[in-house]
Amino acid sequence: MTDVIYKTDDLIAEDIDAYLEQHQHKSLLRFITCGSVDDGKSTLIGRLLYDSKMIFEDQLAALEADSKRVGTQGQDIDFALLVDGLAAEREQGITIDVAYRFFATEKRKFIVADTPGHEQYTRNMVTGASTADLAVILIDARQGVLTQTRRHSYLVNLIGIRNVVLAINKMDLAGYSQDRFNEIVADYGAFASSIGIKDFLAIPISGLKGDNITARSGNTPWYEGPTLLQHLETVELDSDLMARRPFRMAVQWVNRPNLDFRGFSGLIGSGTVRPGDAIRVLPSGKTSTIRSIVTFDGDLAEAVAGQSVTLTFADEIDCSRGDVIAAADAPTEVADQFEATVVWMDDHDMLPGRPYLMKMGTSIVTATITKPKYEVNINSMAHEAAETLALNAIGICNISLDRPLPFEAYNDNPDLGGFILIDRMSNRTVAAGMIHFALRRSQNIHWQSVDIDRDAHAAQKGQKQKLLWFTGLSGSGKSTIANLVEKKLFAMGKHSFLLDGDNVRHGLNRDLGFTERDRVENIRRVGEVAKLMTDAGLIVLTAFISPFKAERQMVRQMLPEGEFVEIFIDTPLAEAEKRDVKGLYKKARSGQLKNFTGIDSPYEPPESPEIRIDTTRMSPEEAADLIVDHVLGSWSPVI
Repeated sequence: MTDVIYKTDDLIAEDIDAYLEQHQHKSLLRFITCGSVDDGKSTLIGRLLYDSKMIFEDQLAALEADSKRVGTQGQDIDFALLVDGLAAEREQGITIDVAYRFFATEKRKFIVADTPGHEQYTRNMVTGASTADLAVILIDARQGVLTQTRRHSYLVNLIGIRNVVLAINKMDLAGYSQDRFNEIVADYGAFASSIGIKDFLAIPISGLKGDNITARSGNTPWYEGPTLLQHLETVELDSDLMARRPFRMAVQWVNRPNLDFRGFSGLIGSGTVRPGDAIRVLPSGKTSTIRSIVTFDGDLAEAVAGQSVTLTFADEIDCSRGDVIAAADAPTEVADQFEATVVWMDDHDMLPGRPYLMKMGTSIVTATITKPKYEVNINSMAHEAAETLALNAIGICNISLDRPLPFEAYNDNPDLGGFILIDRMSNRTVAAGMIHFALRRSQNIHWQSVDIDRDAHAAQKGQKQKLLWFTGLSGSGKSTIANLVEKKLFAMGKHSFLLDGDNVRHGLNRDLGFTERDRVENIRRVGEVAKLMTDAGLIVLTAFISPFKAERQMVRQMLPEGEFVEIFIDTPLAEAEKRDVKGLYKKARSGQLKNFTGIDSPYEPPESPEIRIDTTRMSPEEAADLIVDHVLGSWSPVI
């Protein structure tokens, strides 16, 4: 193979500007290769890069050297090494990370994502598939349809990839048998129809030998369909389909360079827009018409899906980042509660009730997930009961947002129906999701306006409502200090109420245990009750361990700024354990009490509490006086 004359496009070296101009107006197809381990995904991509003349001389020399050193094909070129870039991948002969590669032919440009086949890297596969127009699902002709083949096919369909190619690889090792090819196609076809894949193109190939990759193979005279590259060059793109749908554009930026210009910039997600078109801005519902379509190269008479533009309106209406500009006669829905499929991608399990950040389109909102309705076993397609979702798990959940968002079902518009969830504390992306539909209650349940508001309730009592949130380890003295504070407030004629952790668990939260997810739900419920009490104008005191920063932050954000007062009862674990009035530490140490904070369950101390009480330096009475001074507005320094 090294004797073959191999030469890339001369135009790249002779005139790079002309080369780029040549490719600028070609359509772009994004596709992924996926399947089970060792089905030959990386080899196939390497072959496409090689046959499309996208490898330079120095790369080819390095590839030949690497093939002899760590390759799996003896003295022949190992095409997989063009894609498997990580040292761990080359050592193990597997794909771990998603590898993106660009190549082009005379008809089209391509970006291909080589996705990992191992189950533990499913989240990487979902990442690679999220922007793809087409999926090439490889099957080893010797192995047939495997569990991971089914798993990736399910994910491909779930993510909404409409174009599926079934590449039955390594046909050279199966003797180019038509019977074997037909057997695998029939087996896969039965499974595909059961999960909703309506159509797919099956091609017999050999990534290593090049059969039916770029040219028809004489080894498969019984196959009459297109080669893989022919199909990739001619398949209809998702952008063509989206151009025929109603107009949608999520606003990324309000463009206001001077007092005389105000435009709204973004990527057109679907449809077509022209000056004079009537539009509606969502979620506000305000309407106007398009005055102009502005680009760097001048105004346009028309813009279509896939173009980035700035739109100006004929009227001055409110529109900001995160809003969606839609056709006035076909607007998107707006809701704050949805049913969605969630693919969990984090090492820490999902915690129902915990607030996460949700990014959908150009909007970022706070989202809370319910306990899964069920988890999908994608090996058997069975719907199984689940309390939470672990890494790589897929479940159907309800999601509530802190404000309404414009959306469309993911199958209709991935840009306005797909989202990611982000952990608020660590900023890790923990999940990806696809919206099915809005829950009916999101449209039918509304806030009832009342004439006597929270400020009127507080004024009647002659006080400012507050939520005093006592947090600390068990035995730190939270309940003791909170009780003293309430006694002092009561003696002063203040209207207050103390919510104690143990007392609440006798009634409202008696169904909850002490697992991490139950602790999250415990604090969520208490936060909602405390908010209602502050709405009534009360000074509310809560004494809960509340071990997680995320839930304390969630409660803080339920209230107007300044009403939440975090009081950290800072007692060292050794001191709290020495007190052990209830004997709980002793039980936890002996293994009789599981999930006990400080022993086998974590406590995340506040970083910037409004008040910090060091119980090794001050008495409960002194602490209570300090807190009361703060509540009444006579500030004392934090001790």
